[in-house]
Amino acid sequence: MRRLAAGWAYFAAAVLVSLAAYLSGAQPAFAAILFALSMLAILLRAGDEAPAVSPEVAAVSDAKEKVEGTGLIVSGVLGAIDLPLFVLDRQGALQEQNRAAEKAFGALEAGLHISARFRSPSILDMVRETIATGEPNQIEHSERLPSERVYIVRIAPMRLGGGTEDLFLVSFKDISELRRIDRMRSDFVANASHELRTPLASLRGFIETMQGPARNDPKAQERFLGIMLDQANRMSRLVDDLLSLSRLELKAHIAPDQMVDLVPVIGHVRDSLAPLASELHVEIRLHVPEEKVEVLGDRDELVQVFENLIENACKYGQEGEVVDIYVRNPAGGSVEVSIVDHGPGIPAEHVPRLTERFYRVSVTDSRSKKGTGLGLAIVKHILTRHRARLVVKSEIDQGTEFTVRF
Repeated sequence: MRRLAAGWAYFAAAVLVSLAAYLSGAQPAFAAILFALSMLAILLRAGDEAPAVSPEVAAVSDAKEKVEGTGLIVSGVLGAIDLPLFVLDRQGALQEQNRAAEKAFGALEAGLHISARFRSPSILDMVRETIATGEPNQIEHSERLPSERVYIVRIAPMRLGGGTEDLFLVSFKDISELRRIDRMRSDFVANASHELRTPLASLRGFIETMQGPARNDPKAQERFLGIMLDQANRMSRLVDDLLSLSRLELKAHIAPDQMVDLVPVIGHVRDSLAPLASELHVEIRLHVPEEKVEVLGDRDELVQVFENLIENACKYGQEGEVVDIYVRNPAGGSVEVSIVDHGPGIPAEHVPRLTERFYRVSVTDSRSKKGTGLGLAIVKHILTRHRARLVVKSEIDQGTEFTVRF
């Protein structure tokens, strides 16, 4: 009310000033200008004399704007991070979660305690400890369902604007793939060591025999030397395959950029394997189109792929006496190369694991045919680099078909 009264008083003063100027003989236009200037001066003075806002009210207003602005920034930052993140209050209740957290663990209603989603004692103990001490903490946590995942779970207090807030950020870093690679690496080292240990033990035994009981037995020495040569060749093949895998892993992310005609590649592989096929009494038959069938690829690596597949078909499908190779280039479809044998086939439970390192359907058959257990693993790595797939179909007593689909 006082501000309204003051306004009317200022207005009346301006009117009086203008009226006095007019009565003293001034022109109406000048009086109007004087009225406007008087009102402007009065309003400016009124603004200067307006009651100041108390420091307490100003501080509350600034703090509110700061909190609202900070909340928007935090929410935006959380949404932009691809790690699952949860913001908890001092009671462990959820205040916010980002899209990655909703995708990984499902949406959790704000205000619910973190234990409503995570019942792991280690996670809950970690949260309680950090809330009590204010110190960051982390653990390793495994989820079994819907699939096995391993996370590094970390919690740390959130300090916004230089102060200490009663909020805590919980993050989940998925290390499942790293753990899987670590297991594969350890399994690989164990398998490679085992594969090398067998021929080395054989060589050591024959050498000790030739130095001892067979020192003066030429026939035994000749027989042992032949076996030792086979074991040395086996180790050499194994080392070559291990080196091939290492080279392929180094450039697995680099796709080939050269055009390769598959028809002459398949013909070259058939010719190079002709002596082996003749020795095994197997006929290799080609079914290829007359025109070019080109794909993006590395010629030497594709030769290695088809050598492995056709050699396996000759060795393990020897009973069928024929190996058929089909090169197909359908209009608008994918280029395919199929290697079909008519041997005993592969039991269904073994098919998904054929490309694993050192996996063998029959260890005895593989070693008798001088296999290292790495051939199909090399094929898989090469085809992965070529952005191609290996499809395996097999029926017992009907044979096996390996198809490379580009």
